[in-house]
Amino acid sequence: MRVAVLADIHGNVLALDAVLRDLDRRGGADITVNLGDSVSGPLWPRETMERLEGLALPTVRGNHDRRVAVDPVNDDMWPSDRYARERLTQAQRAALFAQPLTLEIAPGVLAFHARPDHDEEYLADAVVDGQLVRAPIADIRRRLGNPGHRIVLCGHSHRGELISLPGGPVIFNPGSVGCPAYDDDTPPAHVSEQGSPHARYGIVKLAGEAGNRDRFEAVAVDYDHEAAARQAERAGRPEWAHALRTGFMPR
Repeated sequence: MRVAVLADIHGNVLALDAVLRDLDRRGGADITVNLGDSVSGPLWPRETMERLEGLALPTVRGNHDRRVAVDPVNDDMWPSDRYARERLTQAQRAALFAQPLTLEIAPGVLAFHARPDHDEEYLADAVVDGQLVRAPIADIRRRLGNPGHRIVLCGHSHRGELISLPGGPVIFNPGSVGCPAYDDDTPPAHVSEQGSPHARYGIVKLAGEAGNRDRFEAVAVDYDHEAAARQAERAGRPEWAHALRTGFMPR
């Protein structure tokens, strides 16, 4: 069985379409799972939501999906969430909130956005000198608990990771489809940077017959990131535009 793994689209329908075309070129997948944070961002939230509605992918709820759906619109609302909320219908916001926190998408394979028990806390990351880096294995194990699965699929950090914990499970984060870098001023303030503007996704080939092994592929796809950057500029978000063009936050 082939599983395509999408995460953190953030309203970038151009990147999403490029990923879907690339996946089709590679022979498609038996299941394509969306790990959440689908629409928040100064790009094309309504168009992205409509595309995803047509695909009807198994999807888990991300922290920004929750915020777009239920946070009150006021000065404290994060700008990307406000931008998306104002462009979605009430029914679309309700659909975002109704998405589950976790999904078992195949026997032994668990999908969630950030952690199994929380949509906004990092699983495999720590903040060091203002940057996200891989957390110590003991911390990852404690945060994960014992999910009872051989593979867990997660997003949230926008950092591609493949970590085989001693005794299992394997943790796979494909990186972000549509947002290659971000800053977060939640203490401790930090940035996450993929280091290039490519749209990222993953493919997992699950072991079938006895003796076969699970296989993981991280994919980076070129697309018209300049058009996405110009859209961010039109929305008044120059830092997003810089991130979309470079994969880094402005210095």
